[in-house]
Amino acid sequence: MKAIIQRVSKASVSVDGEIVNSIGNGLCVLIGIKRDDGVADVEYIVRKILNTKIFDGDKGKRWGASVVDKKYEILCISQFTLYHVLKGNKLDFHRAMPAQESEPFYMNFLAELRKKYIPELIKDGKFGAMMEVCIQNSGPVTLEIESPIKSISNDDIGDVENKKVSD
Repeated sequence: MKAIIQRVSKASVSVDGEIVNSIGNGLCVLIGIKRDDGVADVEYIVRKILNTKIFDGDKGKRWGASVVDKKYEILCISQFTLYHVLKGNKLDFHRAMPAQESEPFYMNFLAELRKKYIPELIKDGKFGAMMEVCIQNSGPVTLEIESPIKSISNDDIGDVENKKVSD
């Protein structure tokens, strides 16, 4: 699972020319879901979205506060194109989870985000729709976060066991 997190002073998402959701200060998060993502990936991405120190803290300390600390809003947008592969100049999306599986997965992600934060502060677009996303990036600050890769070859197991792995 992948999240492109953008610190924004405002953001909105429109479908067919109508705004379906908007936020003020907070995060606009583009979410990509790959074929083999599971519950652990959701938990990791939710934790990172909510806890990464992306805002100025009290007394102006740079990188001192999370979206939770500030009680800011989050606008999530599903974006399967984050798991693209370029074959020459042609796009291929075989790494992305198919829509029939990814829609309930994405809805579960939103439910988990709402469960761990203030539900009214979590907004989203319209899954599967052609959306227009308008952001006013603050900073600009943009982070790419991907859940750890679960599949490890047998050759790598010994190396991983000998290292301390952290977020």
